[in-house]
Amino acid sequence: MKASQFFVSTLKEAPSDAEVVSHQLMMRAGFIKRLGAGIYSYMPMGLRVIRKVEAIIREEMNRAGAVELLMPVVQPAELWQESGRFQAYGPELLRMKDRHDRDFIIQPTSEEVITDIARQELRSYRQLPRSFYHIQTKFRDERRPRFGVMRGREFTMKDAYSFDRDAQAADTSYQAMYAAYVRIFERMGLTFRAVAADTGAIGGDRSHEFQVIADTGEDAIVYCPQSDYAANIELAEALPLLPQRAAPAKTLAKTPTPGKATCEEVAELLGVPLATTVKSLVLATDEKDAAGDVSKTTVWLLLVRGDHALNEVKAGKVAGLKDGYRFATVAEIEDHFGCKPGYLGPVATRKPVKVVADRTVANMSDFICGANEAGFHLTGVNWGSDLPEPDAIADIRNVLEGDPSPDGRGTLAIQRGIEVGHVFFLGTKYSKSMNATYLDESGKPQLMQMGCYGIGVTRILGAAIEQNHDERGIIWPDALAPFTVVVCPIGYERSAAVKEAADRLHDELQAQGVDVVLDDRGERPGAMFADWELIGVPHRVVISDRGLKEGKVEYQGRRDAQAAAVAANEVASFVKSKLLV
Repeated sequence: MKASQFFVSTLKEAPSDAEVVSHQLMMRAGFIKRLGAGIYSYMPMGLRVIRKVEAIIREEMNRAGAVELLMPVVQPAELWQESGRFQAYGPELLRMKDRHDRDFIIQPTSEEVITDIARQELRSYRQLPRSFYHIQTKFRDERRPRFGVMRGREFTMKDAYSFDRDAQAADTSYQAMYAAYVRIFERMGLTFRAVAADTGAIGGDRSHEFQVIADTGEDAIVYCPQSDYAANIELAEALPLLPQRAAPAKTLAKTPTPGKATCEEVAELLGVPLATTVKSLVLATDEKDAAGDVSKTTVWLLLVRGDHALNEVKAGKVAGLKDGYRFATVAEIEDHFGCKPGYLGPVATRKPVKVVADRTVANMSDFICGANEAGFHLTGVNWGSDLPEPDAIADIRNVLEGDPSPDGRGTLAIQRGIEVGHVFFLGTKYSKSMNATYLDESGKPQLMQMGCYGIGVTRILGAAIEQNHDERGIIWPDALAPFTVVVCPIGYERSAAVKEAADRLHDELQAQGVDVVLDDRGERPGAMFADWELIGVPHRVVISDRGLKEGKVEYQGRRDAQAAAVAANEVASFVKSKLLV
């Protein structure tokens, strides 16, 4: 392709609202144009990358035995009401009515529709296993869209769904999709980790996220360098840091701590390690009557060590909190503790509360906590003698770098990542609520076992850029680049020799299946080079009169510090040898 026949539109400066590198570079390189909050038009350069992402995905989905179909963006609400997600999904689900006042939604995902298809089409055990996938527009009404295509409202996603006879067969389908995802991201040239993850709003029994490693990633990935353990921080197990509870060595004392409301401030005032303090967090659960009114509220006190942070996902798995919780109001806190937040603790609360201690806190002795009185903390606090044993002991904290690995094979490290794929084992979550059954060998109906598997197609663009860029612009992996090779002729319109050599190289590479662009726009060399470095084309060939007189052209990989001279009559084969696709 020649650049004059395409559309190249670059900017020297990124718009002021572009927060992260990928957003800035995609705007500057002319990949996207903002239409509204979290909504973008994909310009020709960006669309070429999307099509390459989709092609890799399709090849590996087909290789894994999945069959492509296409489900609608607009879906009737009845299906979501049937599954129970119409209300449960929350405000990110965009709801609408048609002219007949019937409820519809703009799909964020397609579990309900594919389950409806399966229950109509897959009637016999002979038709199983079966996997379907589609690549389709999705919409999630994010409260605060940000980070360009990585946290937009409208996006493109590949979602696949498997249907099996039993859990064992479903696990085989899960593993096949997991392996397909590994191949997909390897082919894309991305550095990634597959980590155990929480199932979130999709639900199910087991899931893995595929995270592209990037310092700007929103997610914290926990892994053990000495083993293959890896998990999202939401799911990473935190072992107790104290093997057992030591015998008390101190007596309970009420200690003045005026104006010191945080564990850090108290530890500094008292000259003790932060790890001797205990942090109190107050939650509440509401029971509702048949009319939907709150009939009973239970207040919960969750305790983590002063240098640890509460993991809200883990807290939501504690018995009694599983059906949903909220943070307690100031009025509820004062009513139960007789004190404002900042000086709260589990000893002698005004009203009974449910106490949940993190595993490490449950093994602590002589610890420090709030005295339930402003300006005071308790020191020398011990379970059994100063307060009852906790109502529950659970893993409710985030792990920290250096914590022991749950597999016992080393210590944990943490790095940032961007989620680009997620595989879920759903079990019967949707088939049960929507009565998706098949007839077994004896003619009896059985619930189908399901899995679902998503890849953020447009999000991959942002993630790849966050992982691959420098001060000059994007550095695309060969498999994803809008063009793999750019031919940059100097004086294309002025020199017959340059024009002839550039056209010949372009045509030769194109005939060999190389995705090549010839920049025939007549730009000055500096501007021409800057454009293609910003766009991120991984291989560049520069042709000039001076070089041709010596029988040479210049080749430079996007990551190379400087160009290399190559014989003009060998440049096509030389470039081909450099390609990774």
